[in-house]
Amino acid sequence: MQPTPSQGNSWQIITAALTAQMGPGRAGPKWTNFLCPVHEADGRHHNPSLGLRYDQVQGKTIVRCWAGCDDQDVLAKLNLQVRDMWDQLPERGHGSSRGHAPGGRPQQSPAPQRMSLADKAIDYARFPVPHKPPLGEPLGPPENVHSYVYRWPDGRIEGAVIRQRVPYEHGYGKAFTQRHWTGTEWENTGFAPIPYRLPELANAVAGGREIYVCEGEQDVLRAFQAGQIATCNAMGAGSWTRDHAQWLAGAGRVIVIADRDRPGYRHAAKVAESLHGQVGEVRVLQAAAGKDLTDHLDAGHGLDQLALVPYLDRHYRRPVQPPRQITRSR
Repeated sequence: MQPTPSQGNSWQIITAALTAQMGPGRAGPKWTNFLCPVHEADGRHHNPSLGLRYDQVQGKTIVRCWAGCDDQDVLAKLNLQVRDMWDQLPERGHGSSRGHAPGGRPQQSPAPQRMSLADKAIDYARFPVPHKPPLGEPLGPPENVHSYVYRWPDGRIEGAVIRQRVPYEHGYGKAFTQRHWTGTEWENTGFAPIPYRLPELANAVAGGREIYVCEGEQDVLRAFQAGQIATCNAMGAGSWTRDHAQWLAGAGRVIVIADRDRPGYRHAAKVAESLHGQVGEVRVLQAAAGKDLTDHLDAGHGLDQLALVPYLDRHYRRPVQPPRQITRSR
């Protein structure tokens, strides 16, 4: 079957595989829904919950299970791979499209660029490009609204993160600053890279308790209010390091909570990568409503109702595979 002008080869491949295995789909205004081969292949009656949509700009067929099945699992059930979602992978070079360098030599195609797990998850979630409306000129000095104190396991104060509210012409902004406790006074500078609520965290690791890693201190406090041990690093997304991760080594189960935006997914991937193989199990979850854990709980959801993050959760919940040993024949 030849693709129509509005739908490429990826659409033909995936819809043909779904139709052959699960039956025809139901076309809607934006999505065509099929039975999901992962959770609706039991022969019973279901309302089709696997949505397909063709994106002409990307030359890609978007596969999305409304029940939360990972698209890699869906494609595997159809004997397809992630690359089948694209009409043509941009990193693949073609001999006919190669130019020639000076002197008549063929010009080499650029090296293939592989998408990271975080970028795949962001692409799947279709997060918009971040855009912050201008707030205008500041109207006054920042106002301190909260102080989050960071302590060593024995309770000694190391530093604090100060959350501030800044008035502008067109609303309010937020800012964060750090302070270091010298033992006698506060200095307006950074402090050692230790996790927030470290005394409770150290006890939780030793006691085998489940631990949540959030993006910010406010979410950590909400997790404690819900009866769970939680932590984060100072200064938000992108600031997690191996120094933070070492304090969780040996933990039984760690749940990384990703904020539902581009920086949040990348931050969660960084945290999960640093813990993978250092703790018993890693999960990467996100709010079922809103952006973060606070929004999730404010919406009335429980911690057991967090949603998985595609690609990231599937990858990091698997145990680290030992390196393959190559046997040489004599």
